[in-house]
Amino acid sequence: MSEDRSWEGHWKVRLHERVRERGYDSLTAFAESRPTASLVTLAEELGEEDVNAVQVFSGLVAEAERSRQLTRLVRGQLVRELSQHLPNGWPAVLDDANRFKVAKALGLWSGFTPETHLERGKQVAAALLATPPPPGWRPLGPDDELLRALLPDEEA
Repeated sequence: MSEDRSWEGHWKVRLHERVRERGYDSLTAFAESRPTASLVTLAEELGEEDVNAVQVFSGLVAEAERSRQLTRLVRGQLVRELSQHLPNGWPAVLDDANRFKVAKALGLWSGFTPETHLERGKQVAAALLATPPPPGWRPLGPDDELLRALLPDEEA
């Protein structure tokens, strides 16, 4: 990326125009069509020169709040972090190297977790570490059965 122009002009309008140009009604629909893509990848697809990952996530949070789907967004972001940091799925053995990879994925996810879901996020992370998923487990979207059990929808 040469020069960051992502904050110039009306970036929210630009973001939604880019989504519509790609045939999607919402940023959420665009992101959910790529459930394992990182926020950086999504931003690059929408405009490498003038869209950034923070803007994408901000837009996703706004849409999730309006549609009362914040828990689904939180699960979706966990999928993105696990996909990026554990590309081969959950490790069979949590030795030091694998424990670091898991901790990194969960820690980065926590950084994207809205304040309303932080406590539940901590509980999910603790549950995953206390009772690890099967080796190779790799959620492919926010509707993964295990993720829905750990972080069920509660919004009306």
